[in-house]
Amino acid sequence: MYDLDTRKRALALIAQGFSQNSVSKQTGISRAAIRSWQTRIEPLGWNGAADCPRCGDMPSDPEDPAAYAYLLGLYLGDGCISSGRRGVYFLRIACADAWPGLIDACAEAMQIVRPGNKVSRVQRQGCQNVTCHSKHWPCLFPQHGPGKKHDRQIALEPWQQRIVDAHPWEFIRGLIHSDGCRIINWTTKLIGGERKRYEYPRYFFTNKSDDIRKLFSDTLTVVGVEWAHCTRAGTGYNISVARRASVALMDAHVGPKY
Repeated sequence: MYDLDTRKRALALIAQGFSQNSVSKQTGISRAAIRSWQTRIEPLGWNGAADCPRCGDMPSDPEDPAAYAYLLGLYLGDGCISSGRRGVYFLRIACADAWPGLIDACAEAMQIVRPGNKVSRVQRQGCQNVTCHSKHWPCLFPQHGPGKKHDRQIALEPWQQRIVDAHPWEFIRGLIHSDGCRIINWTTKLIGGERKRYEYPRYFFTNKSDDIRKLFSDTLTVVGVEWAHCTRAGTGYNISVARRASVALMDAHVGPKY
């Protein structure tokens, strides 16, 4: 977790007129963290046994719904929940070593959602497993169940859908960061009798689960992004965003992995 001085420096940049995106790029701190510090700068002091917002007599949403929406996208893409001893569960999200900024953003979002629990990073070949233990991960991610996610039904609870509706771009960003990419496609065009190479950016999202792909595409539609199903590398598990205006929207709110 970031110390208080680091938090104050980030908020000082915001006070000077810099955007959250600009401060995030300057400092390497995720936008979700910066946004949460604008509400409360001090680290929350509760311990690992703190009450879950979903388990009380009057269930509530996570304290930082934007960070939750991002973490939900990451979980649906590359995350898993497994049980340990004494009713403790482990949330693990696999993040490629090629994207250190993504690893930091994942760890920060996980810490924001469960501030009283330790977040660790376990090095594997080519990736890091960002991991946090809590008794309440199944409460926060009721999509947890036996077997692979694409072999069972995946649907959001009404309270989760409400959060995604309020923070669609954070959800989209989490899904892209887990199972998506931004690439440069190319083709050739005949211009003035001469064939020339033409390059253009494109986003892909790949997931075997029909339900998860639909959650992604439905959210894209809500924010005005045009998308299409396509076959890539011989598989039909792909959503493509290629139209110029839609790519521009994705660039403004998501951007390439970093």
